[in-house]
Amino acid sequence: MTALTEIRLQVMWNRLLSVVEEQARALVRTAFSTSAREAGDISAGVFDLQGQMLAQAVTGTPGHVNSMARSVVHFLREFPPETMKPGDHFITNDPWKGTGHLYDIVITSPAFHKGKLVALFSCTTHVVDIGGLGQSPDGRQVFHEGLFIPLLPLVREGVFDESLMRVVRANVREPVQVEGDIHALVACNQVGEARLSAMMAEHGIADLDELGTHIIARSAAGMAKAIGALPQGTWHGAMRIDGYDSPIDLKAAVTIAGDHVAVDFAGSSPASIYGINCPICYTEAYTAFGVKCVVAPTIPNNAGTLDAVRVTAPEGSIVNAPFPAAVNARSTIGHMLPDVVYGALHQCLPGRVPAEGTSNLWNLKLGAGHGMTGTGGGGNAPVSAPFMVTTFHSGGAGARPRQDGLSATPFPSGVRNVPVEITETIAPVVIWTKEYRPDSGGAGQFRGGLGQVMEVEHRHGAPFGIFATFERVHYPARGREGGAAGAKGRLSLANGTEMKGKGFQVIPAGERLVVEMPGGGGYGEARQRDRAAVARDVERGLVTPEGAKSYGG
Repeated sequence: MTALTEIRLQVMWNRLLSVVEEQARALVRTAFSTSAREAGDISAGVFDLQGQMLAQAVTGTPGHVNSMARSVVHFLREFPPETMKPGDHFITNDPWKGTGHLYDIVITSPAFHKGKLVALFSCTTHVVDIGGLGQSPDGRQVFHEGLFIPLLPLVREGVFDESLMRVVRANVREPVQVEGDIHALVACNQVGEARLSAMMAEHGIADLDELGTHIIARSAAGMAKAIGALPQGTWHGAMRIDGYDSPIDLKAAVTIAGDHVAVDFAGSSPASIYGINCPICYTEAYTAFGVKCVVAPTIPNNAGTLDAVRVTAPEGSIVNAPFPAAVNARSTIGHMLPDVVYGALHQCLPGRVPAEGTSNLWNLKLGAGHGMTGTGGGGNAPVSAPFMVTTFHSGGAGARPRQDGLSATPFPSGVRNVPVEITETIAPVVIWTKEYRPDSGGAGQFRGGLGQVMEVEHRHGAPFGIFATFERVHYPARGREGGAAGAKGRLSLANGTEMKGKGFQVIPAGERLVVEMPGGGGYGEARQRDRAAVARDVERGLVTPEGAKSYGG
C-alpha cells in the first residue's frame, strides 16, 4: 500500500466518523424522551455487510454502543442482505440480541448507494416506558418486564408496519414519547445513509470493502501493539456489591496474552431471581470498554478493537443470565464490571487505573398511576395523575492516580445529567434541592469525586413512586493505595424514614424524597494530600471542617 493510499483511506475513515456522529446527533435532536434528548443515552454506528462495526458515534454510552456492535449479526441472520430493499428498517428490543433489556430499542437499516447495498446503519435509544412492571428490578422473568419485540421488520420500502406500531402504543404508558422515539431512530439511520452516500460520491468509491478492511486491520494492529507492551500473565479482581435481597460477588480473572486480553468472570454469583441480571452481551460491552480505557483509549472503537477483548462467564451466573431471566436493571451489574477489571489491572499496571467510583447510575425513575400509587381519587386525597419520567444523575467517580475524582459524574456510563428544569417541565414534580454532598468523596492524596443530594416532591402533593435500582448503599466504593472509601448512598423520606436501595416504592402524599448519592473512593494516603488542596475544599464546601480532620495535619 502506498503512502498516498494510506492517507486517502485515513481521510475517508475520519469522514466516516463524522458521518456516524451526525447520525447520532439526528437522533438526539428528534427524540421525544429525555433519555436521548437530554442525557444522550443512545448509540449509533455503521457496519459492513458481515455485521462488523466500522465506526461508532462518540455521542452515546458504552453499554449501548458495544452491545449494539454485536447485535447487527442477529439482524443479518434473520434478514439476509440480499432480501433487503431501500427504505427497509428492522427492529428489536430482545435483551439477548440487542443491548441487554427491553427498554432499549435497536433499529438496523440497510444503506444503499446508487442502488447498491453498501452498508448497514444501526442505532439504539432507551425509551421512557415499555409496559410491564415499569423500570423496576422487581420482576422475576423477562415476561414481567414489558413488551418483548423480537427481530421484526418495522418499515418495508418506506411503509411503516402500522399493526406493529399499534401493538407498541397499546402496551406502553407513554405512547406518544415511545412512538416518537421509534420514528427518531428511523430518521437517525436515514441521515446516516444520506451522509454516507454523499461521502462515497465525493471520494469516488462504489463500496466500503477496502476502507472497512483497512479500518478493522489497523485498529486490530494498534490494539495488539498496545496489549503486547503490557506485562503478560493473569491477575484477579473481586468486588462485593449490595444486590437485591443479598450481596452479589463479582469476580474476574484478567489475562493479558500477546494480542488480546481475556476476562473470565468464573466465580461470580449465580443469577438472581430479581431483575438485576446481566445478559452476556451487556457484560461484554462494559468489560471491553473498561479494558480499552486503560489499554488503548485513543484507538477508534470498532470490530477490530472489540475483538481484542475476549469475555467469558459461566451461563447461569449474574453476568451471563439466560432467557427468560429478569434483566430490567442489568446496568446495576454491568456498570460495576470496569471496577472489577481495574482491581486486577491495578496489580500489574500500578498508577494506571482509578479508584472505585459510584459506577452504578443513580437515575431517578419516577412515576404514578392507577394501581401503582393509589386509585387516583377518593375523599380529599390528592390525585396522582399518570406519568413516567427518567432523570439521569450520578454519584462521584473514583479518584485518579494523579487527580481528584470527578464529582456527580457517571463512569463508565457517560450519560449526561438531566437539568432539573427539564424534569420539572415534563413531569409533575418539584426538585427542591440539587447540590454536592460534602464529605462524600473518599479521603486520599487525591480525593474521590463527590456525590450529590436531591430532594423531590410531587408538585400537587400527591403520592408518586420511585423505581430504585441503586448500588453502593451497603458496600461503598473502595479507595486505592491507601485511599479511603467513598460515602455510602442513602434513599429516604424527608421525615427520616429509610427506604430500600432497590425496588418500586411509594412516596406518600405530601412527603419529599431525599436521595443522597455515594461518593468515589480516594487514591493514596490522605495525609499526603496537599494542605492547600484541603483548605480549598473546605472553603468551597466540598469538605466540612470536621471532614478535613481525616487528612491529618
